[in-house]
Amino acid sequence: MKDSEMKKIVVIASSTGGPKALHQVVSGLDKNLDAPVVIVQHMPAGFTASLADRLNRIGGISVSEVVNGEKLEKGHVYLAKGGVHLEITRDAKGNLVFRENTMDPIGGLRPCANVTYKSLCTVDMDYIVCAVLTGMGNDGTEGITKLKEKKKIYTIAQDEKTCVVYGMPRMIVMNGLADSVLPLEGIGKEITKKVGVR
Repeated sequence: MKDSEMKKIVVIASSTGGPKALHQVVSGLDKNLDAPVVIVQHMPAGFTASLADRLNRIGGISVSEVVNGEKLEKGHVYLAKGGVHLEITRDAKGNLVFRENTMDPIGGLRPCANVTYKSLCTVDMDYIVCAVLTGMGNDGTEGITKLKEKKKIYTIAQDEKTCVVYGMPRMIVMNGLADSVLPLEGIGKEITKKVGVR
């Protein structure tokens, strides 16, 4: 498979209550997922490496903290590094790669999921699955709105009952962006179903 043929991706946004929620979502992902998974969890610098390590120890699908410039691979989960924004782009060879962005925090957030979602607006992709989990505020709404104007996407919002804070998913629902609203335990399986396995 040519790198330029990697045309599906999953991007998850999470904040307050996210680390625990992510354990449940990641455990529901198939290790042979036919797409890479990118997680933007609101965390300061120095904390995401240990979270990635804990998620990787769940077993099944592999998880690691993002390395600037690295190439994305199917069946792997990447956790955005705390303290920097994360963009996804293609290099000169058509590889899907990460690019860190050190611009100022947006609404007090760095990483901000809106930056990651909006970076995909100009990337050649056939299908993008967006999932917005527990958290305060409205991060993800602007980026997914922009993405929906340009790409074929499917958006999952975590339901109110299973959220620690029903802020970010609530805004997705209120703005008519949610294709499905699911309890936490169903989100990993829904992602697997939507992008398929190899």
